[in-house]
Amino acid sequence: MSELTHIEYTGVRELRGPLVVVEGVRGVGWDAFATLSLASGERRHGLVLEVDRDLAVVQVLQDTTGMDRIGTRIAFSATPLRIPVGIGWLGRVCNGRGEPADGGPPVLGGTYAAVGGAPINPVRREPPNEPVLTGVAAIDVLTTLVRGQKLPVFSAAGLPHLELAVQIAAQATCGGEAFAVVFAGMGLTHADAAFVRSGLSERSAARELVLLLNTADDPVIERLLTPRLALTVAEYLAFTEGRHVLVVMTDMTSYSEALREVSAARGEIPARRAYPGYLYSDLASLYERCGRIRGRPGSVTVLPVLTMPAGDITHPVPDLTGYITEGQIVLSAEAHAAGTYPPVDPLASLSRLMRKGAGAGRTRPDHPDVAAQLIAALARSRQVRELADLIGRSALSPTDLTHLDLENAFRQRFLAQAMDENRSLEDSLGRAWDVLLTLPRSQLGMIPQELFDVREESASPRSGTDVPGAAT
Repeated sequence: MSELTHIEYTGVRELRGPLVVVEGVRGVGWDAFATLSLASGERRHGLVLEVDRDLAVVQVLQDTTGMDRIGTRIAFSATPLRIPVGIGWLGRVCNGRGEPADGGPPVLGGTYAAVGGAPINPVRREPPNEPVLTGVAAIDVLTTLVRGQKLPVFSAAGLPHLELAVQIAAQATCGGEAFAVVFAGMGLTHADAAFVRSGLSERSAARELVLLLNTADDPVIERLLTPRLALTVAEYLAFTEGRHVLVVMTDMTSYSEALREVSAARGEIPARRAYPGYLYSDLASLYERCGRIRGRPGSVTVLPVLTMPAGDITHPVPDLTGYITEGQIVLSAEAHAAGTYPPVDPLASLSRLMRKGAGAGRTRPDHPDVAAQLIAALARSRQVRELADLIGRSALSPTDLTHLDLENAFRQRFLAQAMDENRSLEDSLGRAWDVLLTLPRSQLGMIPQELFDVREESASPRSGTDVPGAAT
């Protein structure tokens, strides 16, 4: 971290929740790093949130519990918070402040980078056009994740979003290219933190993972720092080391609630549901740090996970996230109640960049058409199910009945997957074809005839594969 000035201030005017108001300061800038020395000899750290003439408001990363106005000394750095970055982060488990939680030494790096980061110049952005395969069929086939994309997971309390996030982090690959995962957990219970560490132990041992865990009993301020640390580490690994990096951040609702708590402590005027008016720009400052830079190797892909209070997708956090990101993966309470994992709702989910990362030369030539046809067939199946509830199954036509069969086949043969099952794209697309072929050929008008011909050819006894368009 940056060197501190030799001037220490003792004029603590007020302790307010996680905030310290210091008076009599000079030459202190916004976002400067601060070290607080207590009368007991303990040292804490903080960041400057606001400066007004000779007053500075400091948010304390370890909270102000046990602090006394008298005897507290504060020294400020001349620059914003900076951390060491490098490949030394790979394989490490740290708390939300970046301090080791695995019993190892402090993380060192050859250079330092500002935690606040900087937006990528739009002129230098490279359009995303290559897939990140997660091993989860519903994502890889229907909402393909593309390198440099920001694609959130919308969930609700009680749904297995953490299990899905860990599975994606454990299985994701970029077709054999240098790859790493940065996992930032915010507001986790100790049981959830242990689950994350256990589920990602193999990837951590392979030095392909950076794990930052902020638990629910850690200071709330730390929760605001955790995703910024994760993205700072990811940017170095991507744009300097040339790796493709997937950043998984869960739960962004916990992050937003921490932001609301700090805003209330600062006495700011609240906006929707008491969240600060700058919630949109704050979330954007995180999500927009993903992408690819023209002329540089590597990419940063962001997968934020958030829970919608009471399943309300119009809640400020999912609502604003939807405006910033390029689609969403929505988990369904209905599918979860039926015992299906992962309980992805394919009709509510969308990847706006999927067409850039799927198809010939990227996944498989038949991938876009199969995905589009499967979504259309599922939409028709849902309409038929609603119709059956009104007039009874016996009144349905034979074609309508095949659509009901397709919905069941989709859940059982395509969507349902074990939490540790890593499905190849070939297997996932083969299952998608099997589900579609429960319908008559006349109902599959979105798939060109040549793809049927290729499938029939590849399924013949002389062929070594049973999937169309497979690479040779």
